[in-house]
Amino acid sequence: MPRLILASTSRYRAELLARLRLPFETARPEVDEQPRSGESPASLALRLATAKAAAVAATRPGALVLGSDQVASCEGRILGKPGTRPNAIAQLQAMSGREVVFLTALAVVEADDPGEQALDTTTVRFRSLSDDEIARYVDAESPLDCAGSFKCEGLGIALFDAIESRDPTALVGLPLIATARLLRARGLVIP
Repeated sequence: MPRLILASTSRYRAELLARLRLPFETARPEVDEQPRSGESPASLALRLATAKAAAVAATRPGALVLGSDQVASCEGRILGKPGTRPNAIAQLQAMSGREVVFLTALAVVEADDPGEQALDTTTVRFRSLSDDEIARYVDAESPLDCAGSFKCEGLGIALFDAIESRDPTALVGLPLIATARLLRARGLVIP
């Protein structure tokens, strides 16, 4: 079985991949994550997932490298990780009462193989949120490292009217249904 490496230092992605009960390592990919001029959210997510996996695969011969990236979009505007409390509050205010699309891309790469990709689309419908609700939520869960400023696996679920997705793990950051499919295609045995 080839050595499996997750090209990410995200604890959320590592926790998800651990569910498949495969041994894996993590590595930090050195990739510029800035969107290119005119790049669509889907193209950005796929490009970054592949670039992350390829960057790590280039330094790990013989390893199977998994890269993932998530891009959130609200009314055509790409949303990043807020990083600060005021930015998280502003993001949630902008998303209140609206639909936000989360595109979670996945790439499986080996050093000598361009690999395969998958893309999951999740639509989140936010309920109308008051400024007090938003502030209480941000203070309670501090989602500063999450695109969209929420953690759906925690208290963030209370912010929504609905989530539409083929794979509930995609919204957390790694679509495990597609991950398992791509890894099985590469010969990894997943219970």
